[in-house]
Amino acid sequence: MDKVVPSAELAVADIPDGASLAVGGFGLCGIPSGLIRALLAAGPKDLETVSNNCGVDDWGLGLLLRAGRIRRTTGSYVGENKEFERQFLSGELEVELVPQGTLAERLRAGGAGIPAFYTPAGVGTQVAEGGLPWLYDGSGGIAVASPPKETRIFDDRTYVLERGIVCDFALVHAWKGDRHGNLVYRASAANFNPLCATAGRVTIAEVEELVEPGELDPAQVHTPGIFVQRVVHAPDTEKRIEKRTVS
Repeated sequence: MDKVVPSAELAVADIPDGASLAVGGFGLCGIPSGLIRALLAAGPKDLETVSNNCGVDDWGLGLLLRAGRIRRTTGSYVGENKEFERQFLSGELEVELVPQGTLAERLRAGGAGIPAFYTPAGVGTQVAEGGLPWLYDGSGGIAVASPPKETRIFDDRTYVLERGIVCDFALVHAWKGDRHGNLVYRASAANFNPLCATAGRVTIAEVEELVEPGELDPAQVHTPGIFVQRVVHAPDTEKRIEKRTVS
């Protein structure tokens, strides 16, 4: 039951080329930065990421992006990253944009074993009707566009069918975790982390504070250990802020 791995490098060592990754965090808040850096050093390429956003140019998933390791990404927000813009418009990166609430529910559904669900979000737009550019051809044309999705009427209202998301691996960051993999997130770091943790076939968690089994109040556990396969102690995690403002 002891799921602690000695280092982030060992924890991500078996992630292969072409793997799909559900990555927790929102902006730079609650991102598994240690695991991302270890993955950068490990060298897998052609990765497919699912995350709210793709980091910034010099931090988070932006590091993998800048190194050309990400082939495709699914997310809700694409700002703060000039290299992301360049790769997308030049046809180097495939991008699936998803409404934020829909992305959260797709991850939750995948983790709960629900293959698909209906939602009103996106009805009447290209989200449902198709035609959103996923991949450009490098000359301004669209090489791959989103397909149309099934719609259905319930109680005189139209809904669109969205698929649940399950990834090969999930990378998450938690405030506290025990050796059994039970996790507690702190404040707004409880954003996409709990959702991603359930959506990975193999979930790897970096934790700021590692405690012994029984030390966590069961009522305060956000992710039960049954969803987590590996735990890495990361007490000195560097935390960055996207933008600092002063008055």
